[in-house]
Amino acid sequence: MFSGPHVSAGPYEDEDGTGYSVRLERVPGGVRLAEWAGSQLRRRAPVLRADDVAPLAAGAEGVLSAGDARALAGALGQEGSAAGDAGVSPGRAGDFREELRIEAIEGGRVRVGRWIQRPGSGWELSDAPPMLPVARYAEALADATRKGVLSPRGGDEAARPL
Repeated sequence: MFSGPHVSAGPYEDEDGTGYSVRLERVPGGVRLAEWAGSQLRRRAPVLRADDVAPLAAGAEGVLSAGDARALAGALGQEGSAAGDAGVSPGRAGDFREELRIEAIEGGRVRVGRWIQRPGSGWELSDAPPMLPVARYAEALADATRKGVLSPRGGDEAARPL
């Protein structure tokens, strides 16, 4: 398992009391957003507080290239005018349509996951940490900001580059 330069948000706690943090990290081939419990990568779509997304993206400045960090920061400066419960970046996975979604869930949290549309069965969550190019995250962040999915002012604590 590869763990590269990253910025983290959290700590968070599951319903069962398991603690975890969410890392945005540069990995070969792109950027991964994932939950980590201690030194273990959790194999599910990450969930974090909506207010922690802006500081996480801002902390990417020390982890990603300057252009990639600017793309994430610029995505958060979008004007909110649309309504919706998820920011979306559409794409393709082979013959299937797929979307990176930043979707509002209960308790002021968001889930960041890839959804795949399978013929005959509809959209299905790929419950794994998404690993995609920065442009896909920036597109989903911009859409989520326009739709009011994310807090306009961000969290009170800055994310920590590690």
